Amino acid sequence: MSEKAVSKKWWQGLTGYHWFVFAMAASAWVFDCLDQQIFILARGNALESLLPKSMSIADQDLTVLVKTFGGYATSIFMIGWATGGLIFGPLGDRYGRAKMLTVTVLLYSVCTGLSAFSQGWIDFAIFRFITGLGVGGVFGLAVALVADTLPERSRTPALGLLQALSALGNIAAGATSMVVGGMVTSGSIQKDWGWKVMFLVGAIPAFLCVLIAMRLKEPEKWVAAREAGKLSGVKLGSYSSLFRDPTLSRNALAGMMLCVAGVVGVWGIGFFAPDLVRDVIGQSLSAKGMSDQEIKGAQAYWIGINSIIQNTGAFFGMLSFTWVAQQLGRKPAFVLGIFAAAIATVLYFQFFSGTSTIWMSFFMGFFQLALFAGFAIYLPELFPLRLRSTGISFCYNVGRYIAATGPFTIGALQAYLAKSASTSTERIDAFRDAGSYMTIAFAIGLVALYFLPETKGRPLPE
Repeated sequence: MSEKAVSKKWWQGLTGYHWFVFAMAASAWVFDCLDQQIFILARGNALESLLPKSMSIADQDLTVLVKTFGGYATSIFMIGWATGGLIFGPLGDRYGRAKMLTVTVLLYSVCTGLSAFSQGWIDFAIFRFITGLGVGGVFGLAVALVADTLPERSRTPALGLLQALSALGNIAAGATSMVVGGMVTSGSIQKDWGWKVMFLVGAIPAFLCVLIAMRLKEPEKWVAAREAGKLSGVKLGSYSSLFRDPTLSRNALAGMMLCVAGVVGVWGIGFFAPDLVRDVIGQSLSAKGMSDQEIKGAQAYWIGINSIIQNTGAFFGMLSFTWVAQQLGRKPAFVLGIFAAAIATVLYFQFFSGTSTIWMSFFMGFFQLALFAGFAIYLPELFPLRLRSTGISFCYNVGRYIAATGPFTIGALQAYLAKSASTSTERIDAFRDAGSYMTIAFAIGLVALYFLPETKGRPLPE
């Protein structure tokens, strides 16, 4: 039966426990994205508060340094993310997806909350790295858990929906930014407390661990594979097994490079859109003579609006990618998605001009984040059950060691282009150009696709 036929009724026949597994995996990933996005939205204001405590900075240099150190903080977070993927992917194959999912959720939520208590740049960066360890483990574990638990006919649309729901976490972070921005504007809290409140909200997912630990069982397929492995001596979650097999090693390396393109696109470019919004809005409000307190509150509010619009676009983009992948195949969907993401990103960075063009965020989110539905659908199809969490985590997370150069590069490139800038407009234009130049990274994904198989209509390798 074709994917087109079964996808219309993929939910029919799922048991209550199937839905519980999906809900827990989706919630872990949604809250993961909430904490990611809180960092993105609060990053600028946090560094504005923390950097002067760590070094002597002239007021005119602070704007550029916030971008530069924002790139450093994001790169450190992504290195932690990659390291967490390397650690927890194999542990999920060896000791269970559900057990390791509980550990990773606890790790990222607690350390996001602790970020609110940072006293300077160094401890803030340390909390970012440890948070990244937890964040890095969640995706591979959640995707493997759903892929191995739900029926084959339900897998592709369920995984596409799992990834699309991640936008809800990002939207919730945007709403949090709006509420906190309103509190700052009204004087309910001081301007330097806004970012702290947002990080404290990120600690809430820790309570999800109770539900995961109490009721979530390991997939029957995984339990059977573990027992069979004990009898045959085959190791689960082994990197040596992954790279001894020529086909699997090719899939792992090419899959990693495919993910690099998407991750650099989002984390090296797309998720710096709040910084562009922040600068453009701040410049316009400053020209109107508003106070610093009012400007900070308005910036947080509009950054939140931008995040909601961008991630609403992402939700529909990921659902659309899922549909295209089912109709045309995985590789054609990625080719179309990569070209669209690059074009939408350049248009956004060059032409966003303020509140009147905030609608552009919808289309950048639609096309950039759409690729991530493809990762959820495609990566499980490249690896057998005994190496599924390992392979997914390797591709999705290890490439972040390479992708971590993206946030660093955009900050350094912006600083280079702004060397001779003497006005805020020239510094903003330098940032626009830096983001646009970096879209060349999407080409890496096109090269990677050449070495990967088409898996449309095939069952998961067991």
